[in-house]
Amino acid sequence: MPPGITTLAADAPTLSAANTGFMLICSALVMLMTPGLAFFYGGMVRVKSTLNMLMMSFISLGIVTILWVLYGFSLAFGTDIGSVIGWSSDYVGLSGIGITQLWDGYTIPVYVFAVFQLMFAVITPALISGALADRVKFTSWALFITLWVTVVYFPVAHWVWGAGGWLFELGVIDFAGGTAVHINAGAAALGVILVIGKRVGFKKDPMRPHSLPLVMLGAGLLWFGWFGFNAGSWLGNDDGVGAVMFVNTQVATAAAMLAWLGYEKLRHGSFTTLGAASGAVAGLVAITPSGGAVSPLGAIAVGAIAGVLCAMAVGLKYKFGYDDSLDVVGVHLVGGVAGSLLVGFFATGGVQSDAKGLFYGGGLDQLGKQAVGVFAVLAYSLVVSAVLAFILDRTIGMRVDEDDEISGIDQVEHAETAYDFSGAGGGAAPRTTASAPAPGTTAAPQTKKVDA
Repeated sequence: MPPGITTLAADAPTLSAANTGFMLICSALVMLMTPGLAFFYGGMVRVKSTLNMLMMSFISLGIVTILWVLYGFSLAFGTDIGSVIGWSSDYVGLSGIGITQLWDGYTIPVYVFAVFQLMFAVITPALISGALADRVKFTSWALFITLWVTVVYFPVAHWVWGAGGWLFELGVIDFAGGTAVHINAGAAALGVILVIGKRVGFKKDPMRPHSLPLVMLGAGLLWFGWFGFNAGSWLGNDDGVGAVMFVNTQVATAAAMLAWLGYEKLRHGSFTTLGAASGAVAGLVAITPSGGAVSPLGAIAVGAIAGVLCAMAVGLKYKFGYDDSLDVVGVHLVGGVAGSLLVGFFATGGVQSDAKGLFYGGGLDQLGKQAVGVFAVLAYSLVVSAVLAFILDRTIGMRVDEDDEISGIDQVEHAETAYDFSGAGGGAAPRTTASAPAPGTTAAPQTKKVDA
């Protein structure tokens, strides 16, 4: 994503109603991705955890929005301080921004850029939640989100996208969030689950998705919203780069879905709906950093490679014994790493920048830059997230009691259940059966109620 760019006064842009409207629509699409993620994750858990999974995503919409207005936007996109963080007092509370003030170098208002970036900040911690299904206290999760976006997401967003951020200045390409969003969230998920441990019954009890239609609905909403996530990240629609990103998003997602299903058929003998949904998400993740640098043919390669790698990676939790409930590590971390590194191979030098990958005559230079970005974000997020989880676990506790986990976290944490079957018998009148009168009497036959 391009940060603010200083321009000469004579070349200063003016507000574009078309680009402003386009970016507001893209912001709404990205917002829709968080409820889509909630449905995607919600269908993948067991019935007793459905509401908790939905709420772990929805609460991010509340917490991160307020933090972003208060200080998050300033930390991520304020004036650079030492290439690691930003700060601008005008951005605190969004109080010093004029309603027609433009984001530096672009034709959209600062408010529009701020709200677009807000939606990225919202969904990133929500992605982490899928790894923690069934076992985390809701209060602890809310506090973790607050701390995590403050000390991990906001600084990393500045590194990658902020003017002066050290990864941006290095030349790392991350069009829409392979490092800042997906590697960041995937590494954080791994750090937290290494601290809080496995679910009760992991590798023993069946933990199958309770609603695959809900999973497919969520995947469809994610796919739809991702066009705003990716195409909108060019912050306008004047030069065709956003259009290329839109096309590449569709192409890579299709390729990844087919590749995942092909691997699944060869490995397990079936084409599953869960595999189709997961493969699509893997393709969306992988094309997020790379789609503005590759051609549509390159997008096919990126999607296919990511689909196979992520399908292989989801089984690693059984081999190494970490309980990544809904495969956040396998899909988002691995997919983000793959998509970011593949820029170093497939960048054409003819879309968002003139940087070329190995296969287009650029040598290993861009690949080296991508590797620095990947492993810097991975290491920082993994370590800091584990430390935050450790502190919370040792103070207020991260996990619900074992008995509460077994009985169901929905009832314990939210006093609700996802599905109410109390009226499943319908509204028909109760059936009756006649009982004969006692011998020697002439009383009318008595009836007794039979439950439907």
